[in-house]
Amino acid sequence: MVVHRSLFLHSDLRRRPHDMLRSMLAQVDPDTPPHGPDGPVAVLERRMAALLGTDEALFFPSGTMTQQVALRIHADRRGRQTFAAHPQSHLEVWEHRGYSVVHGLRCHPVGDRHRLLTLTDLSTVGEPLAAVVWELPQRDIGGLLPEWDDLVAQTAAMRRRGAATHLDGARLWEAQTYYRRPFAEITTLFDSVYVSLYKGLQGSGGAVLAGDADVLAEARVWRRRLGGDVYDAWPLALAALHGLDTVLPRLPAHREHAVAIAAAINADGAARAFPDPPQTPLFHVHLPIGPDAAMRAADAMLAATGVELFGRVRSAPDPDRCSFEVSVGANAMELTPDEVVRHIHELLRRAT
Repeated sequence: MVVHRSLFLHSDLRRRPHDMLRSMLAQVDPDTPPHGPDGPVAVLERRMAALLGTDEALFFPSGTMTQQVALRIHADRRGRQTFAAHPQSHLEVWEHRGYSVVHGLRCHPVGDRHRLLTLTDLSTVGEPLAAVVWELPQRDIGGLLPEWDDLVAQTAAMRRRGAATHLDGARLWEAQTYYRRPFAEITTLFDSVYVSLYKGLQGSGGAVLAGDADVLAEARVWRRRLGGDVYDAWPLALAALHGLDTVLPRLPAHREHAVAIAAAINADGAARAFPDPPQTPLFHVHLPIGPDAAMRAADAMLAATGVELFGRVRSAPDPDRCSFEVSVGANAMELTPDEVVRHIHELLRRAT
């Protein structure tokens, strides 16, 4: 089925190889070397370190590898095997518990799985921790963020207990649109920082780990051990550099559009957007239909109209309800809030 318009951030609509390669060409001239200090990877690493306010930044082929390496280093340094994280942390839900299978680490889930992690939640952890992971924003509960003072208090308390603070900043770019603080002010709360190169930046893959020079020195060793020292990683770096130049400056506008779309959905009432208003360009839309009906209706709608609302849906405790994620990017910016509401009505009509 051919997609003509999409609300889905990672739709194939803008991710065709020809389009991605053309964006990479905007970052190079005929003399650009593939490797070395002037190669795209090194340039990307320097830009990331400067933007995030850290000693260094190191390219990785995936966020999964990046976070495992960071937690392994913190665990080895402290002689502790346990880290704490929200029950719906990406590490726990989406990565097949690689931290355990590969590194022998253990996750201590903390807090209510449907609510943000709090300082009170963290204070109930009795065992010594190697690290605590904060995912900003918390994707699986609607893209929620703790208020700034809460985040400062939580990270400070965990550091006093001897735990490292690690930022799962796959969507740090989006989180910054809410905190409205320099990236370096946010990252100073953390001993290690992971950022994605393909989510909000819309690159073609890859990740960066940022932190102190001694942490990154160890990370280089682990990257090689895990097979992540990719020789020709320059295409991924070029796509990320393009995102830094062209997408990152637009994210405040993406958040404003997310707020407008959510407001239109909630004013209409056929579905519910949460949180209201969205804190970042990411939010969830809750539908009064079950997941199977939603997917069938979405497929039928795409085949008939070329409009794509989502990539997948999330089930709910109520079998007659489900939700989908909206991450506003270039695709969603081409849809007005009223159009999104009309498409939701069309989806619900086809589901009956």
